[in-house]
Amino acid sequence: MSLGDDLAGKVRERLRIPADWRERLTPHAPDGLSSRLLLLTVAFTLAVEALIIAPSAASFHERWLSDRLQAAELASVGVEALPYNAVDDNTAESMLRIGGVSAVAISDQGVMRQLLQAPQLTRAPDFIDLRRRGLAARLWDPVVTLNGKPDRSIRVRAKPRYRSGDFIDVVAPAEPLKLELRAFLLNSLLVSMLISIVAGALLYAGLAFLVLQPLRRVTRSIEGFAADVETIAPTPSDRHDEIGRVERELARMQDEVRQSLRARSRLVALGEAVAKINHDLRNMLTSAQMASERLASSADPQVAKAMPRLERALGRAAALTRNVLDYGKSEEPAPVLIRIPLATAAAGAAEDAGLDPAGVRLTKAIPARFAVVADSDQLHRILVNLMRNARQAIEADSTRGPRKGKGVIRIAAEADGDVAVILIADDGPGIPPRLSERLFEPFVSGKASEGTGLGLTISRELAANHGGELRLVDTGPKGTTFEIRLPLPL
Repeated sequence: MSLGDDLAGKVRERLRIPADWRERLTPHAPDGLSSRLLLLTVAFTLAVEALIIAPSAASFHERWLSDRLQAAELASVGVEALPYNAVDDNTAESMLRIGGVSAVAISDQGVMRQLLQAPQLTRAPDFIDLRRRGLAARLWDPVVTLNGKPDRSIRVRAKPRYRSGDFIDVVAPAEPLKLELRAFLLNSLLVSMLISIVAGALLYAGLAFLVLQPLRRVTRSIEGFAADVETIAPTPSDRHDEIGRVERELARMQDEVRQSLRARSRLVALGEAVAKINHDLRNMLTSAQMASERLASSADPQVAKAMPRLERALGRAAALTRNVLDYGKSEEPAPVLIRIPLATAAAGAAEDAGLDPAGVRLTKAIPARFAVVADSDQLHRILVNLMRNARQAIEADSTRGPRKGKGVIRIAAEADGDVAVILIADDGPGIPPRLSERLFEPFVSGKASEGTGLGLTISRELAANHGGELRLVDTGPKGTTFEIRLPLPL
């Protein structure tokens, strides 16, 4: 390799453009909002110019012809006003040609008089009657004139303004009109272009300031939030238009998503922590339950008195672990749908919920052989959660008088088309208004509740898995009613 080739290679290497710069320098079609807005501004400006130029050209064309007619008419009045033989024919012809016409004729009471004889023309002149000329023809006349041949002439007819007569005809060459019309259009185009450029620039600048700049700020906020949800969003402006509302709503939604993700991360961490200790905790609870069984056979009255409290504490600990683990699952398993007699399911749930004929008891108003289509385990969990919550609320009511008794939970059912409507009502103290609106949110629980605030959340998800619904119907001092809607057997 020669020294020249080596030097040329080094120069090419130094001048090599990086890949990202090549991408930047490569021309692309405009795809941004600002580019499209600029193109629309240019297109609208050109359309407005066309709407302005065409009528202006038609007006100039008609005005030019009218000027020739008036000049010829005034000259004819002057010639005819002089005494006979006061002016020779050459002078009269010169006066008539002052307006740039080559022929003048007057029609008066149906008699046509030729004041200025037209010269020999190579082609017949185009006829324009200004007395009755439509808008389309007026707009088309300048186009014909601009595209006409140099020897073209125009015969113009109009009503006289300065003398009597039916009409006045003049013949004028079209080439001067063509040159003046071309100059007029060029000047008008330059002026309108200047005005359009200034107006378009001001319009684009105004839109860029009022619309594009805020949208870029919103776009950067969205892109920054997508890259890192913890990115601090810019403070929304105090504008009262749609852009201001978009900025405020975006900031609000980002804050809600950020809080939701934080809560979800805490729940994930909680689930992982509970999953790790679940095995050891179950072993501890098993040992504690075995010890409680041994203590149950003790003859010591103090031990027998403490045993119910110990069993309830162990049960709450087991329920706490189970509920947290159930809620921490990514999703509930798909229900295995079978035909379940509702009365049987209610009896089993009442037993596990701690209902007792000697305490808070269950009453049923269920039609004979009434059944639903559901997963037996998931339906059991829904009923147990609702009944246990009702029992705990009744037992925790310190204002309950003897007339109300120890409490009643009533379950009723009826068919609504192909849907079973199950109502579970109690005569407890009701749910506080501050909690009723957020009742199905996780970890929302009354201060007297011994649960985790997950039971109703899980129950509603289980009902939704069946294609059904769980909702609060009514609550107040006379009690609370929940409604469960599940499919009926076919």
